[in-house]
Amino acid sequence: MIATIFLQAAAGGAFGSYGTLIPMVLIIVVFYFFMIRPQVKKQKDQKKYVDELKKGDKVVTTAGIHGRIIDLNDSTFLVEVENGKIRFDKSAISLDASKALNTPAVVK
Repeated sequence: MIATIFLQAAAGGAFGSYGTLIPMVLIIVVFYFFMIRPQVKKQKDQKKYVDELKKGDKVVTTAGIHGRIIDLNDSTFLVEVENGKIRFDKSAISLDASKALNTPAVVK
């Protein structure tokens, strides 16, 4: 009787370990393709956009401030706003809002 219990435990244990491993691998794959990969792509697009900025470009900061770039440094830029000038860090640029500001409006 004890031999039968050991045989059942051994057979179920081998299949059970693969049975729990496969869902864990699938969860990791889903997280990678639906959460990690898009975030990395968005970060690359943000960095590329910031690196391509030049004087005269209209930008929107993450705080919602609209302005035009009048000076660029390595890590900062000077923005001309309605009442003066403000210096911001390059990471303060909102990629989505700035692209929406610079794309022409479609007339229907």
